[in-house]
Amino acid sequence: MHTIRVRRVLPAAIACLLIGPLAAVASQERSDADKERPKLTLRASPRAGRSPLRIVLTAELIGGASDFQEFYCPSVEWEWGDGTESEATMDCDPYEPGKSEIRRHFTVEHVFRAGTHTVSFRLKQKDKVVAGINTQVQVQPGIDDRP
Repeated sequence: MHTIRVRRVLPAAIACLLIGPLAAVASQERSDADKERPKLTLRASPRAGRSPLRIVLTAELIGGASDFQEFYCPSVEWEWGDGTESEATMDCDPYEPGKSEIRRHFTVEHVFRAGTHTVSFRLKQKDKVVAGINTQVQVQPGIDDRP
């Protein structure tokens, strides 16, 4: 590691000339902590209806860095709020800063029976949840659900 010492006898302009190039190099190395984190949203369509109700759910990462490493090649977990879950993993190339791009849209369909269901969507890296969001869907009893 190199240490630069600037003595007080040097004018400030000369000190900036010496330190400036090193500061520029350091600012080019961005970690995920420095990058803008994409925002996770979750939509259900329709949000309510009669049983059995087929709902399309879309989770989306909006904004932020397209190469946000924490969100690159995650496993995806859906918890349907009816006692069932789904999980998917992806096969991806190794992460390369500035080149690898995160997946931004995750769309699935699920059939719900009567009740209020809290649907959870999670992005995971190994066993660690790196992002998650919930939404509720309301399903009224249909003809098949009545006694």
